[in-house]
Parts: sequence; structure tokens; C-alpha cells
Amino acid sequence: MKIKLIYGLTFTAALLFTSCNDKKEPKQVSEKITSNEYQGKPINHDYDAKIDSLIAQMTIEEKSGMLHGNSMFATKAVERLGIPELTMADGPLGVREEISRDSWAAAGWDNDFATYYPAGGGLAATWNTELSYLFGTSVGEEAIARDKDVLLSPAINIIRTPLGGRTYEYFTEDPFLNKKITVPFIVGVQENDVAVCVKHYAANNQETNRDFVDVQIDERALREIYLPAFKAAVTEANAYSFMGAYNKFRGEYLCENKYMLTDVLRDEWGFEGIVVSDWAAVHDTKKSIESGLDVEMGTPKPFNEFFYADALIEKVKAGEIAEADVDKAVKRVLQLMFTLKSIDDKGPAKGSINTEAHFQDAYKIATESIVLLKNEKGQLPLNTQNIKSIAVIGNNAKKKNALGGFGAGVKTKREVTPLEGLQNRLPETVKINYAEGYLERYSKTEKAKFGDITLNGPVTIDELEPEMLEEAINAAKNSDVAIVFAGSNRDYETEASDRASLKLPFGQEELIEKVLEANPNTIVVMIAGAPFNIENISHKSSALIWSWFNGSEGGNALADVILGNINPSGKLPWTMPKKLEDSPAHATHSFPGDQSVNYTEGILVGYRWFDTKNVEPLYPFGYGLSYTNFEFSDLKTDKENYNQNEVVNVSFSIKNTGTVDGKEVAQLYVSDPESYVEKAAKELKGFKKVEVKSGDSKLVNIQLPVKELAYYNEVKKEWLVEPGVYNLKIGNSSKNILAEVSININ
Repeated sequence: MKIKLIYGLTFTAALLFTSCNDKKEPKQVSEKITSNEYQGKPINHDYDAKIDSLIAQMTIEEKSGMLHGNSMFATKAVERLGIPELTMADGPLGVREEISRDSWAAAGWDNDFATYYPAGGGLAATWNTELSYLFGTSVGEEAIARDKDVLLSPAINIIRTPLGGRTYEYFTEDPFLNKKITVPFIVGVQENDVAVCVKHYAANNQETNRDFVDVQIDERALREIYLPAFKAAVTEANAYSFMGAYNKFRGEYLCENKYMLTDVLRDEWGFEGIVVSDWAAVHDTKKSIESGLDVEMGTPKPFNEFFYADALIEKVKAGEIAEADVDKAVKRVLQLMFTLKSIDDKGPAKGSINTEAHFQDAYKIATESIVLLKNEKGQLPLNTQNIKSIAVIGNNAKKKNALGGFGAGVKTKREVTPLEGLQNRLPETVKINYAEGYLERYSKTEKAKFGDITLNGPVTIDELEPEMLEEAINAAKNSDVAIVFAGSNRDYETEASDRASLKLPFGQEELIEKVLEANPNTIVVMIAGAPFNIENISHKSSALIWSWFNGSEGGNALADVILGNINPSGKLPWTMPKKLEDSPAHATHSFPGDQSVNYTEGILVGYRWFDTKNVEPLYPFGYGLSYTNFEFSDLKTDKENYNQNEVVNVSFSIKNTGTVDGKEVAQLYVSDPESYVEKAAKELKGFKKVEVKSGDSKLVNIQLPVKELAYYNEVKKEWLVEPGVYNLKIGNSSKNILAEVSININ
């Protein structure tokens, strides 16, 4: 008899079932699960003796100065000992413009223009680890050119709710894809002698009440869903710094949470870098320093009033804090500086910024991020030989997103809009009829009334202007083809605010419906970082594209996809629900909480929930079409039986049966039908992006370490692989499984 763990039972109860289950006892596996595709260099310890000598010469005031902001983005130098400032810059979209030393005002430089790179969601949608590495090396070159020690990036929190204000900035809902995109990015940045600052550690999955909400997650969900990318950042990429999050975790603020900062991060994973607080996220001097926070950064107030400033000095002198704890933090900062060559032998900064080469890096990422959601009548790609006029409709056709909202943007000399991209790429014989269609408007007087969803954020005005609507309809009627650019922007999707609903803002749904009525030959292009309710639009339109806040070359990349110069190959990095209530955090009524939030969905995040609970999404995780067709065949493994320390070689063929060259993302999912404990219906455990020419076939191999099949046992506090049969499924989305094979784990 085989009994599965019923959702909600404790692991203790689960273990009681094992006596009546004929599977063998699960076996412990090594903590380190890695395929070593990318490996970062560790902290340099060659200078430890010199560092100890420097610390011995320092006063407590000098030590304190190295551990807190002495300007908006730098700590204090110790000039008499030759120790410079530790300099930082925001970086998820590219290196942020220079900020004044004592306020958020721009410094007003004329040489701090930078490349605007695609947002995190766009990078993840490429499903391409090589492009993640390219992004890292490219932005790392820009950071070192600006003489920065630390780039405050990547942001890798799991997308738990589609309403998240920072969903556009984060990568994905899936822990495996998350770590596979995270690691090469970190390695690429740090090869330029710039430290990443991996954020926001950890369980920072909502903006609502982010400053104080107490997050409750069971240990298994924490380990299997929310921590894998952070762990890989340490054990594989050797990240040099982490950023402590704002929120609490199990009752303790994360910048003073000993379990997370010391027990897990340092003692268990072996992290040797520094932990920097999010800005103004410190609440207690003694708890923070003793728990493992190294550097306190913050927002404008006298820098001597920081918790690690006068307060730290006073508590050390009063004997309330051991100076040895301060020395530990100072030593870690100095070790980082020597690793980055910012002391002694750094010399003039290298790298380059705002270059054509980097704009092309951004272009490459953008082209592979764009997702073709629907192409029912073969409207795409556009054949311009038969087109004399195109109606380009929508505020988003001209909207720029390098700056905007609350949070880090990029001051760039180049941001090609969708309209400009079409103007650059269309033949001169094609006339563009532009109509703005809708206004991006927010209420200036009404306070946000978001009920139980969020506490602040922009309130949109969703009424269309009759004259603008009529102009858009006329443009559509009088053109061979209409393209509506709709969606969102970085003023609407923003740090510090979760959205109130999935509704498209600014009256766009009505606009799209009217344009479709006026010209059935209409293509809808959504530009956004997070899911929206587009079920009605999806049903009524026959051609639908999803793009992102896609960088300096985003408009050119989008035009090239629309015109067929690029065959789209992006895949959704999250699930698009039909309605908000279908998503797990909302189905379980566990978002956003009040003083605390309980992640009651456990391990069933994203597609795991949809697949396990048989909830049909609008578009599934991993979904994306192409202008060609692919066939999968001959799925097999190198053998049938494996032990705990082996690697399964999964092989299959992909044939391009269409008329154009293209790239397909083969996705390997695993299910464990005989598990003792609750598991998702399937879990992503491998993927590979493959380019196949028209008519050709390619043999594809995906390596699956058996250790990737482990689950976290809360009772034993171990990763365990259950012996028995596992089903390996190959497909091109979480819902579209094309072949399956079984293996046995001894």
C-alpha cells in the first residue's frame, strides 16, 4: 500500500506512514547540487595577514565608518591607512546615474550615461544562460568603468504573486530556472572586479508592508522554493555580497536574523562575503552586528545617526558589543576590497560604458526575450510587400521605461521605442499612421483605495478620451494592418507598491476591442513586466505578442520580431492566470497579510499549484510560440537505474519541420508518482535552448544530477532522494509535455 502525505500534515505525521509504504527509506544527499556550468572565484585570502595588521591600527571610529553609509552609496574611507570608500551603485536595469552624496537628487554629471538593459523578467524569458552571462559581463564592464565596487544586483526573489510591484525586476516563479539564470549573471559581473549584491535576502516577495511584514514559511518550502538561487549564488557563483531584506522572517527582521545571516548563509553555505542592509532596513545595532550584518546603508538622515555609527561606537565603548564582532565585519569588508583590487593595485578603472557594443548586448537579450503568445491566422511575421500602411496605436508605442516609478532606473542616451523601432525597420513605402489611443493618467487627489491588496500605489484614470479613441479607430480603419502597443510601464509597476488587480490600466481593454472591430487584421503587443488579465483580448485577437521593459534596443528588437527578421524564442518565466484567484497566494487567501503573512501554499508556487490542483492557466509557465514548428522524438536516458551520486543523461532529438530557422527551449520536468510526501505534479529540473535550421534535426542532451531529485525533510533537516520510479517529461511548456520516460533510483 502506498500513501501520499496529505497537504497540511506535518512531516512527523508523514514519517509514521513509512512503515506501510513499500518504497525504500530515502537517502541523504550532499548539500551541494550543481552542474558547475559557471563557477565564480572565491574571496581572496592572500591578504589576511595584512588585513589583520590594518585592523590593529584602526580606531573604533574608523572601523565604524567602514560599516555604514557615509554618503548615499559609499562607506567612509580611512585615508591614513590607504583604505578607500566602498562604492556602490544600483544595477538591475543597468548602472544607475550618479546620485548626490547626501540626497537622492541626481549629481548632475554629464558622463554617467549608461546602457539600459532588459529588466529581469525579460532576461529570464530568454531561458538562455549564455545571455545571462553576457548581461553580467556587459553590465560589469559598465560598473567598473564608473569605478564602482558593488553593483546592487541581481534581484532574485521568487515571484509569489502576479501583483508584485517588483515582478518586472525579478526573474521567475521557479527555483530551478531562477538559479540557472542567477549564477552566470553573477560570474559575469564579478569577472570585472565588481561585486554583485544579491538581493533581497530573503522571503521578500511583496511590496505591501515590506518594511515590517513578518513572513512565515515552513522550512521545506523555504529550502525548496525561496532559497535555491541564493544558495547557488554562494556555492556556485561565489557571490561577494548579499543584501538583507526589509521584512521580518519568523519574528526577526532579516538584517538582524541570526538564523538566516549566520546559521544558513555563512555556516551552512560557506558565504565569505559581506552582507549589506537594504536602505534603512536596520533596527537594532547589537542584534544586527551579532547576527552577521556587515554594512548598514540608508536614506537621508545625518550619517552619524545610523545604527552602525555613533550608536555602535558607544555600545562598544560601554562593553555592550564586543569589538571582536566589529572586527569580523571590518575584516570581511577589507577582504572584499582586496579581492576586487580596490586597495593597492587597482590602478585606473577599466571597462567601458554607454558603448555600441553594450547596446548590442542589450539587443541580443531583448530579441530572445520576446514571447509569441498567439499567431492563429499566420499574421506574423508581417509581409511588408503587401502592406502600404500600418496603424501604430497606443501610448506604449512611445513610452520610455529606463526611468520611472519608485526605484532604480538608468540614465541612458538611447532608448528605442516600439514606434521608433518600426520607423527604423519598415521600408519607406509603408506609411505609419500613429494614434496615441489612450492617456497614461493617474488621480492626483483620490487616495489609493486598494482594500486588502496593497497600501499605496498609483490610482489610474481608466476612461478613454472620445477624440483619441476616434482617432485610433480611424487610423485602424484606414490602414492595412493595425498594431496596438498596450500593457504597463514603470510608473505603474513599481517598487514600494503592489498592484490592486490584474486589470489593464488606462482603459486599454476597451481601446483594443474597438480597434479589433475596426480592423480585424490587428496585432496586439503587450509591454509589461508582470501578468495582466488579458483573457478577453487573447480570445478576440488572432496575433498576440508579449514584450518587456526591454532596454535601450527594445524597440528595434520588437520590430525585428514583428517583421520576421528575428524568429521569436522567448518563453514565459511565470504562469499567466485567467483570473487572480487562480494563483496560489490568492487562492489560499494568504496575500498580503497584515502584520504577518503565512505562505500557506507551501511548495506549490506558480505552475506547481496550477498543475497539481488542475487549474487551467491562460498561458502556462514556459510557454512561447515560434514562426516555425518543432518535433521532439527519441527521448531516452543512458540507462534505467541510477544511484544517488550519478548523473542522468537525457537525450532526444528536435526537428525543425517549418520553413524558417528557429530556437526552441526544451524543458525537462520530473514527477515522483510514488512519493511519501506531497510533491508537485511536476518540477522543472533541466532545460536547453537549441537553434535548429529549417528541415534539420539536432540531438540534445540534458544532464540531470540525481541530487536534483531531492526534497527537504524538515524532521531530519536533510536533503533526501527517495528511491523508486521517477517520470522524466520533455516538453516546451509546463503544460505541453511531448514525451516521457521512466527511470529508477536505487
